Amino acid sequence: MILKGVEAARYLAKPDPKRAGMLIFGSDPMRVALKRQDAIAALIGPEGEGEMRLSRMSGGDLRKDGSLVLDAIKATGFFPGPRVVFVEEATDGLADAIGQALQDWQPGDAVLVVTAADLKPKSALRSLFDKHPAVVSVGLYDDPPSREEIAGAMQRAGIAQVGGDAMTEITSLAQALDPGDFRQVLEKISLYKYGDSTPLTPAEVAAMAPATIEAEVDDLIDAVAEARAPAVGPLFRRLEGQGVLPVTICIGALRHFRILHAAATDPAGLGAGIQKARVNFKQRDAMGRQAGQWGTRALETAIALLLETDLTLRSSSRAPGMALMERALRRIAMSRR
Repeated sequence: MILKGVEAARYLAKPDPKRAGMLIFGSDPMRVALKRQDAIAALIGPEGEGEMRLSRMSGGDLRKDGSLVLDAIKATGFFPGPRVVFVEEATDGLADAIGQALQDWQPGDAVLVVTAADLKPKSALRSLFDKHPAVVSVGLYDDPPSREEIAGAMQRAGIAQVGGDAMTEITSLAQALDPGDFRQVLEKISLYKYGDSTPLTPAEVAAMAPATIEAEVDDLIDAVAEARAPAVGPLFRRLEGQGVLPVTICIGALRHFRILHAAATDPAGLGAGIQKARVNFKQRDAMGRQAGQWGTRALETAIALLLETDLTLRSSSRAPGMALMERALRRIAMSRR
């Protein structure tokens, strides 16, 4: 049986122990590993591995002896309780051995959990699980986590009291970070808030979040918008050393200055304009000040220069892209003076 989207996420968080097993596959090994961990923990509980109710084997082990998986499924554990047989790095070559084990599976046997890399629709292993009525097949892709998945991850991490703005920031992190990095952030937040019953704030989320290239690009653009021309060079050198493309910087700068222009020309005032743009809470006050310090005409001139630079960067011009971008940002930073 094939499960997708929210239905798949719900099943992996609380698998049916009466089913013979599941296949979890995808191109991101970390995403697959995390979902597999959650599913196994839900099946055997936190003490299951310590009580030897989890049997592990690799695809390589099973290729040497195809009977291993059936023997492990039928084995009787020393401790009472549900058991899981976990096969990792499975391939199409194991479809026959796993298919035989599923055919002989009976209620009370161990649940079979199989993980694999990305599998094509016609894959023998994937077809086996897709068509088998007693098992589940789940493909994991690079889709951002749903709000329900984020809430479940927070609950498992022990994070209960969360303010509305903080939840917005956590959702943004979940969409920007890899699953493993996001889980580490939640663990840091959980440790930080241990024994603290006050609601989680956006500032606390920001303090726990890892530094990203996007944040460093924002620092550079803020320096330009605040007319801190001497700071542009060092910030630019750092991004250049990290391999950031000039087009990436240009897109970020254009977005920033367009928001400032929209706020400066909003009939309801600067605050309303910034609010409409749904700016990150850390940038709201700074961008509100920036919009007030730039005149409408000066902002339009800056946007025009950025558009011209963007067109040049995307053209067949042989001019060095980073030099063009740095010159444009320096000119904008100095123009406000």
